[in-house]
Amino acid sequence: MSGICEYQIKQRLYLDSVALMRSSKALANLAGVSDAAMMMATPSNIEIMQNAGLLEANNIQATPADLIIAVRGDDATSVTAAMTEADRLLSSPTGSEQGDVWKPKSIRSAKQVRPSLNLALVSVPGAFAVSEARKALQRGLHVMIFSDNVPIEQEAQLKLEARELGLLVMGPDCGTAIINGVPLAFANKVPRGDIAIVGASGTGIQEIACLMARQGQGISQGIGVGGRDLHERVGGVSTLMAMSALENDVDTRHVVLVSKPPSAAVSAKVLEAVAQSAKTYTLCFLGGEKPTLPDNCGWAETLSEAARIAMRQDGLLAAPVLPESLPRRAGQTIHGLFCGGTLCTEALILFNRHKMPVSSNIVMPGMQYEANTHQIIDLGADEFTQGKPHPMIEPSIRDEAIQRALADANVGVLLLDVVIGFGAHSDPAGQLVQCLEQAGGVDANTQVIASVTGTDDDPQQRTSQVSKLVNAGVLVADSNEEATLLALQLIAAD
Repeated sequence: MSGICEYQIKQRLYLDSVALMRSSKALANLAGVSDAAMMMATPSNIEIMQNAGLLEANNIQATPADLIIAVRGDDATSVTAAMTEADRLLSSPTGSEQGDVWKPKSIRSAKQVRPSLNLALVSVPGAFAVSEARKALQRGLHVMIFSDNVPIEQEAQLKLEARELGLLVMGPDCGTAIINGVPLAFANKVPRGDIAIVGASGTGIQEIACLMARQGQGISQGIGVGGRDLHERVGGVSTLMAMSALENDVDTRHVVLVSKPPSAAVSAKVLEAVAQSAKTYTLCFLGGEKPTLPDNCGWAETLSEAARIAMRQDGLLAAPVLPESLPRRAGQTIHGLFCGGTLCTEALILFNRHKMPVSSNIVMPGMQYEANTHQIIDLGADEFTQGKPHPMIEPSIRDEAIQRALADANVGVLLLDVVIGFGAHSDPAGQLVQCLEQAGGVDANTQVIASVTGTDDDPQQRTSQVSKLVNAGVLVADSNEEATLLALQLIAAD
């Protein structure tokens, strides 16, 4: 690759991966800089930077506790300027300008200063996550593990240890929780209410909670458990513990469980616990077959159905009404580009319900997969995010894919999700509008349809995000389910 490369190692300097991704993006946007990365020096991250051409040396003398800054630029001046900016970003991290910010150096010191603390959020490289979680458990703290890349055997063992202590482990790879009204990681500001959500799906929790919030219904708790909790090797330990805790919660009337289909053995355990509960339940095992349910339990195939059933409404969504001004796109294809993996899965379920073949990077049983047809892609999947920020953090990650779809005469509908809230990009709708404008704007050939997951109490304010999209010619649906159904209507034969 052309250009000049330079790297620096900051020894024993840890920063959260989300902060590093945003700083990397800021460096890459500087004039004369073609690529940049700020990462913890784990072997996998070093390999990512070497494959990207940012690290030309083969023998990098760094440990996983060190930070690497790597820049490729057009000339030495540009690279030097980028390194100077990196130092500035490191010296003034987010939040430091808000006055005195309490920054404990360890879990032990945090607990000593504030003995009432009962929850620790762990966001360190996966190789260190279990060790840090154990430190929290030893001090009587429940744990939310945002970190990923934790071996499943370690996850299972950690959760069993926590259960013996009567403590809950949310995660690893737990991206969303709303505990006692406090949003954690990728989460939204929603009102308090009497419906709890337990989810092995971050955007699943977000979509359900936000749909209910927009109808005035709040949640008592939003408990993430990590994407693998219902795997047979983990056994649903955290899910069952969360259900037990909610059983004793007087503020919870109804519980929604949302996940990919669990193993048969874990599903049997969950259903047994549901049957013994005094609460009512809604199960949403996305893409799974409906099991035999106890009398106190409803079944939802989509996130929107789960929200409606929990609110004691009809589970099925009436066919949304297309604006008369929209021309049909019969014979053309739908190209769905999603930031939220669960939202992408929900779209696939609806395609399957309508017997529509797709091409996708998500494999689901029963789907009709065909090449050169409708494409439904999860851009937050690992193959797209290695060494790059997640598209919920930096939505410009999907700009190139959006522009390719708009330039394809066969694509009649571009289907998108916009997810706002804490942890997400400050203005994803604005970024999307800018991308559309660079591609020539929404034209007669392709209809852009989007949904916005969030609330008006979120930092980005949902109505403001919707307004930006509508003004740019985007058709904005009330939910991801409705957006998908509108797209399917548009390409249906008259």
